[in-house]
Amino acid sequence: MNDKSELLDEIDVLIVSKQKLGLNYFLYIVFTLSFIAMFAFPKIYITEQIYFKSRNIAKLKVEYDTLKEEHKLISASVESIKFKNQILDTLF
Repeated sequence: MNDKSELLDEIDVLIVSKQKLGLNYFLYIVFTLSFIAMFAFPKIYITEQIYFKSRNIAKLKVEYDTLKEEHKLISASVESIKFKNQILDTLF
């Protein structure tokens, strides 16, 4: 009976010590998670800002290309009008 109780006492010591996590373990987990968050959140924020800026840049580029084409058309129209005016001026 004595051997059984000693064995049970030793098993209880092992099981009880494994079940207690303690304050140090909790603080270790909290600091680890905060350290990971400290590097993860700025990266997410910067990536999001880059995405939105690139969307704005793409939108502005489309508008720029459209305005360039309109400028070409207007310039051609102005040249045509100038040519007609020069011809009409020389006729009269």
